[in-house]
Amino acid sequence: MQDESKIELFERMPIPRAVASLAIPTILSSLVMILYNLADTYFVGMVNDPIQNAAVTLAAPVLLAFNAINNLFGVGSSSMMSRALGRKEFDTVYKSSAFGFYCALTFGVVFSLLCTIFKAPLLNILGAEATTIEATAAYMKWTVTFGAVPAILNVVLAYLVRAEGSAFHASIGTMSGCLLNIVLDPIFILPWGLNMGAEGAGLATFISNCFACFYFICLLFIKREKTYVSISPKHISLEKMIVIGVCAVGIPASIQNLLNVTGMTILNNFTSAFGTEAVASMGIAQKINMIPMQVALGLSQGIMPLISYNYSSGNIERMKKALLFTTKIALAFLVVLSCFYYFQGNFLIALFMNNETIINYGARLLRGFCLGLPFMCIDFIAVGVFQAVGLGKYSLFFAIARKIVLEIPLLFILNKLAPFYGLAYSQFITEVVLAVISILTLMKLFNRLKQQKESAA
Repeated sequence: MQDESKIELFERMPIPRAVASLAIPTILSSLVMILYNLADTYFVGMVNDPIQNAAVTLAAPVLLAFNAINNLFGVGSSSMMSRALGRKEFDTVYKSSAFGFYCALTFGVVFSLLCTIFKAPLLNILGAEATTIEATAAYMKWTVTFGAVPAILNVVLAYLVRAEGSAFHASIGTMSGCLLNIVLDPIFILPWGLNMGAEGAGLATFISNCFACFYFICLLFIKREKTYVSISPKHISLEKMIVIGVCAVGIPASIQNLLNVTGMTILNNFTSAFGTEAVASMGIAQKINMIPMQVALGLSQGIMPLISYNYSSGNIERMKKALLFTTKIALAFLVVLSCFYYFQGNFLIALFMNNETIINYGARLLRGFCLGLPFMCIDFIAVGVFQAVGLGKYSLFFAIARKIVLEIPLLFILNKLAPFYGLAYSQFITEVVLAVISILTLMKLFNRLKQQKESAA
């Protein structure tokens, strides 16, 4: 099967239009996803109880850990699929997608069981204390115990659908769940509704992820004769080529997210020492900062199929043009938004909680976070390229450098030098260093690809 519309997108469509076709739906779904995360914070904040808001913040590392599985089988399988499409190896595409889906399902079940069995020590590790442990456990009951599997499958299915160039359908699936979550949040959280607080936010998230999974499964059933994505058991394969191809990209991406969880847990534990209001303000500042981060991430994920396909088909010039165009657009946007965040921090924090202490804490934290955004954009795009072309060892290097070498040690150092507020600047210093390394590494990669092409000619 060869879909001419997808060939047109990957091979002949003008770069700005091709990037827009893939990246805009991905960015929109990323923004809607962060909007629903902000909705949790906003509606829980309307209860005006810092304990409820802190519960959502403290549980965040566990939800972030879902991304370790998402990236292992979502990023890994989608990269394998797009590269196989570039080589016109359609059987490999089917097997890669089925492998990613069923492994994600299995790992999701195991993750849920482990978190439930070891709930008590997990809550302690997350930094939950006597005042916050009950609310945190209630939130995690719906988002983790019951919600891990649909949350993971929702994201992995979006990756698989996007890998064949169907970014619009991938985004519709993701956005449908997010929008439903936003509608359900006030009903479950607020006193005029079910008055469940943080637990209500968790229940809304669970229902929404189930709905998104249902959308994707229906989509694949309807398009079963026209799609390269397969979740049929008959296509499950443990062939060495499939397993290694997926894991070579997926494992470094997964490790990157596990290190993110570690970094966030350390950050939350440092923050907990300053009280419940400090935890709540950190959570609000982080979620506001997630908006531009998701734009950068959406761009890097959106262009991955285009990069993968043209890399495998040997069209290095088109691959390079797509990368440069994307970087210019992302940098311009994030520089402007960083300036807005820096000067309007108090206003933005006040939108989520009318508490003077939290507003003052949050605004100062946000000013530190936003400085790193333009540099983070370069880093995200570079790692996206490495994942797209199958260079998992490069993305692993960046993951280790980001957290173990730079950010986590900086958390300890900066918290000593400038207690609490210094925590927000570890990301900025980290991203500046990695942006320089990213540019040098990409230049080296393209020089090598150019030399290989000249040698082959």
